Amino acid sequence: MIAFAALLAALLLTAFGLPYARPLFAALFPGLDTPIYHQDSFPALLLGHLQIVLAASAFAVTAGVLAGIAATRPAGRDIRGLLETIGQAAPPVAVLALAVPAMGFGAAPAIVALSLYGLLPVLQGTVAGLDGTPPEALLAARGMGMSPTQSLLRVELPLAAPVILAGIRTSVVIGIGTAAIASTVGAKTLGLPIIVGLNGSNTAYVLQGAILVALLALTLDHGFELLAHAATRWRRAA
Repeated sequence: MIAFAALLAALLLTAFGLPYARPLFAALFPGLDTPIYHQDSFPALLLGHLQIVLAASAFAVTAGVLAGIAATRPAGRDIRGLLETIGQAAPPVAVLALAVPAMGFGAAPAIVALSLYGLLPVLQGTVAGLDGTPPEALLAARGMGMSPTQSLLRVELPLAAPVILAGIRTSVVIGIGTAAIASTVGAKTLGLPIIVGLNGSNTAYVLQGAILVALLALTLDHGFELLAHAATRWRRAA
């Protein structure tokens, strides 16, 4: 909890404090006329980055968990390989290139690309978690007269929760880093300073964007770690 609070504080302080760090970056990069990115505010870019990642993750989690459940049912085992192949065959750059002509520039094509890219870790986590359900737990559920749906909701999913959460954690953290490229199609994310810096040979801009993306990823990763510990304690108590 202390590490998470420290990372969150560092993220917010950096986002709001970077404009005041001009002397530092001017000293580090004396050849730059504009050492601090100023086209957009860093808090606004942080919020836009989070909105895209959360929207994409909501779809990826919903679709990934449902697909994982379907793939572990007797009727769906034949489509298991197909589902994993679809998840692997969706590189975000290619999806962005295809989505922009149909959807235009902005956040929409970025959300589509990140949703497809984040699907596979959730799917794999769900399948692994459900496949790891102890057979004796399933036998006990049947012995208690539970239907397959009741067994899934009351036994399989609660036992699989830590593994599913690990898949969601991977998906979200990957999405945070990948969302930076969404700025290439007009989305307001923390990738903007990086892209503008690369195009203008401004290393300070690149560093500022990269620091914020890294802090955001670390903060959410530690947040998921806290959730994983809570889920593990709950499962042991149950």
